[in-house]
Amino acid sequence: MKRISLEALLRTMQDQSYQEQYEYIRKLLEEEKIKPVKASRTNGKKPALYREYWILEEKKDYSEYIEEIKYNFSTRISVDYYLTHPDVYETDRPWVLLLNEYLKEHKDALKTAESLNERSFEIWSREKFLDREQGKKILNRCGLGLEFLNIYRTTEPLAYYTHTRNTPQNLLILENKDPFFSMRSHLLSGHTEIFNMEMGTLIYGAGKGILRSFQDFDLCAEPYMTDSGNKIFYFGDLDYEGIGIYENLVERFQDRWEIKPFIPAYEAMLNKADRLENLPETKEHQNRNITSIFFSYFSNTTVEKMQAVLQNERYVPQEILNRADF
Repeated sequence: MKRISLEALLRTMQDQSYQEQYEYIRKLLEEEKIKPVKASRTNGKKPALYREYWILEEKKDYSEYIEEIKYNFSTRISVDYYLTHPDVYETDRPWVLLLNEYLKEHKDALKTAESLNERSFEIWSREKFLDREQGKKILNRCGLGLEFLNIYRTTEPLAYYTHTRNTPQNLLILENKDPFFSMRSHLLSGHTEIFNMEMGTLIYGAGKGILRSFQDFDLCAEPYMTDSGNKIFYFGDLDYEGIGIYENLVERFQDRWEIKPFIPAYEAMLNKADRLENLPETKEHQNRNITSIFFSYFSNTTVEKMQAVLQNERYVPQEILNRADF
């Protein structure tokens, strides 16, 4: 609200009598265009007027929007929110009308699942409207959830190298890029084993990215990779984060796959680390909430060595190994 003096309000009525000026101010008050600032006190005249006033915003007429909301919406859209917030509807209206049209004209399209970006573009002609813009708010205000739109989130495709399509075979998930490239080069040079284990396929996990990309493993991987006789192994950094990635991977997909640590690689890391005077310090802000799942696959001696590294606030990166070690 804007504050204005009595003199400013009466600037165009200076030639009028005080009674006429008073009636003018009274009319503005009745029409709720102004209200007095009572702390400003009156002008001492009779009848009295306050010395200052608040200029009130004119109340907007939303009756046309109310009618539109009541009678033009698809029955799938809840009208409760917008009926009580017509000012918000005025802002959201272009997007709500597009959703409304879609539900009226193309509702059968919802029977087929689509990716989040595809559905977003289909309804609003903006592929990021649901993910990064106000799409979720619009849906929520319409009483709808993302699940109503029958959508799925896409994941990053698996990056992998296949040395053989024979089955059953061993698959190895590698946390970091360098070990992936080194082991791939090792296999490309004519070797078939890594640490004396036949290896058919290497998968680049991209750190925590494997937790997303592995969701579609059964659907997107080639048939030889999902053969029921295959065995899947994991090899990552020996630190809280690397162990945590492995344990999260196991917990998420244990109903379909048994994923084991690649024991010979971890043992080779520790043996090489024993010959170093200093290991790098544990990176800051790591989630240390790990369980015994990872350690359960190793001998007591190996577990003691691993725990000693962690307890000393150190870690062993995968990159301690190179092609000469495989």
